[in-house]
Amino acid sequence: METGSTLEQVKTRLLGATDVVYQPFQIGTIHCELIYIQSIVDTATMREAIVKPLLEEASRAEIDPMLTARIVSGSFFTLDSHLTESSEQLVSDIVSGNAVLHFEGLPNWIVFSIQNYQKRSIPESTNEVVVVGPQEAFIEDIHANMSLLRHKIKHPDFKMIQFTIGKYTKTVVYVVYIEGLCKPDILENVLNSLNEIDMDSSLGVSYLSEFLEDHPLSPFPQYQYTERPDSVAAALVEGRISVMQDGTPFSILIPVTFFSLMQSSEDYYQRFHSASFIRIIRLLFAFFAFLLPSVYVAVTTFHPEIIPTNLLITIASARENIPFPALVEAFIMEITFEGLREAGIRIPKPLGQTVSIIGGIVIGQAAVQAGIVSAPLVIVVSITGIAAFIIPHFELGLSFRLLRFPVLLVGGTLGLFGVVISIYLIYWYMVSLRSFGVPYMQPFAPLVLRDIKDTFIRVPWFLMKKRTKAYAADNETRQDTP
Repeated sequence: METGSTLEQVKTRLLGATDVVYQPFQIGTIHCELIYIQSIVDTATMREAIVKPLLEEASRAEIDPMLTARIVSGSFFTLDSHLTESSEQLVSDIVSGNAVLHFEGLPNWIVFSIQNYQKRSIPESTNEVVVVGPQEAFIEDIHANMSLLRHKIKHPDFKMIQFTIGKYTKTVVYVVYIEGLCKPDILENVLNSLNEIDMDSSLGVSYLSEFLEDHPLSPFPQYQYTERPDSVAAALVEGRISVMQDGTPFSILIPVTFFSLMQSSEDYYQRFHSASFIRIIRLLFAFFAFLLPSVYVAVTTFHPEIIPTNLLITIASARENIPFPALVEAFIMEITFEGLREAGIRIPKPLGQTVSIIGGIVIGQAAVQAGIVSAPLVIVVSITGIAAFIIPHFELGLSFRLLRFPVLLVGGTLGLFGVVISIYLIYWYMVSLRSFGVPYMQPFAPLVLRDIKDTFIRVPWFLMKKRTKAYAADNETRQDTP
């Protein structure tokens, strides 16, 4: 393809993009043109490493007759570069933040990778807060995120595979893993799933998650979001795989189990006594978040005889003037609480906590005084709401919040029998669920005794000599200490 026609094709394709800069140079009898978008290239590097050598060469009394040969061979410029002659590829390079240099008479164009997108500094983790442990979090720039990971994992087996997804966004996606630790069949499954994605845009890593899940219609997440580099590093060392996307301050970790979603990174920074106690509290309150309203409605409606007499009298007197049955009353309060929670997230941060906390207190108190709901139910719903915040990972907490409503309906119509049946069906479903082939309820279904030491409790580090069987490949040894 002739360079003149390629140049015209590039200019035609970029017609209307007024931020594209066409900078011409004349070096003796050789005409060249530098094309770039000023807002997304490193202009300082471009001036020093591209423009300055060209101007110095143009100012010489005699032009080097081997200039074009040096340029093509890559020995003229100090920047890394590559050659291309495809007009479509050139356009893609320009809008991706590269600078391209066209020399009249040369069949190839020189492409310099000097992107300089605006990015923020490394922040503290805001969604996965820890008291003890690293405080840094990912940002939207994938190269900065990879730097954070490289700082933690310094091993040649730390590998990454790059994808470009999105017809219009051309989003860079990395699949990150440690060779020899992750299971090859899971890695192949992830790579095949990403290769099959054909979409216009991918503006967040969550766009990809629904393509990667084995059961996309399941209410339970089969992946784990994290904004913490240390969590990703720990997962990779366990044999898991991370999917990272440019423009997203989160990473996806796969595969997962229910118990890994109930763990926090701080569990491994605290002493094992404290970590084990907190895990037990966390699991207990997870059941509260899921079952407490249903059990309250079922017991007060169908089984009041199992309530101690004094407590039953208190509940009955509180509900004496309530015009709604317990089931309707619970639905009113639960939906109101969910609305307050959502309002607290969406409005500006300085007002968010005020609305969610003060609003809940004021509305709850007003509803009790107006005789719309009873005081015991306000307490139950409040405990349930607090319990939902204890679940470390938002997606799993949201699953419990969604399932709470059908279980509440069954408990309000069939009593404790309906609640027990609901628990059985949900547990049966979770046992049958897979995350990239890994059983969701492992190590309890199937039973893996050696991995129970890192589920309900966390034993000391010197006793965790093997990696979790659910994730690890052939290399299961974590440490060789006696």
